[in-house]
Amino acid sequence: MKPTEGSTVIGKSVTIRGELSGGEDLEMDGDIEGTISLPDHSLTVGPNARVAADVKVRNLIVFGKVTGTLHVSGRVDLRHSAVVQGDIFGGRLSIEENATLKGKVELKASEHRAVDILPSAAKAGEQRAEQTPLVLEPKA
Repeated sequence: MKPTEGSTVIGKSVTIRGELSGGEDLEMDGDIEGTISLPDHSLTVGPNARVAADVKVRNLIVFGKVTGTLHVSGRVDLRHSAVVQGDIFGGRLSIEENATLKGKVELKASEHRAVDILPSAAKAGEQRAEQTPLVLEPKA
């Protein structure tokens, strides 16, 4: 995993317990327990990372292990080595082959995206049905 320019990197030897918040993108390969709040920024969970936290971010890319509730306003990418246990509330979801997900998934169009869709639908004379969230739940 090569660090993205302009992002903060937390190495694999670092352990954090508590609340983590910030105003820039974060790439982590260490361990964290608690909460992560980067509502306007992206979080990348590296292949060596173990996260046990409630997460609130704009975009999330997971290569490692994540346990907790994930609130993502943009896109969730679960890469081939990802192991996620918990509920995902997000705008978009991408799951690569061999990634593991155990939990509930609820996807909604973002408010910004819904606003962009309305004018074109009105021009075409179509009536837009009310959107309901997509909910995926594991079988009992």
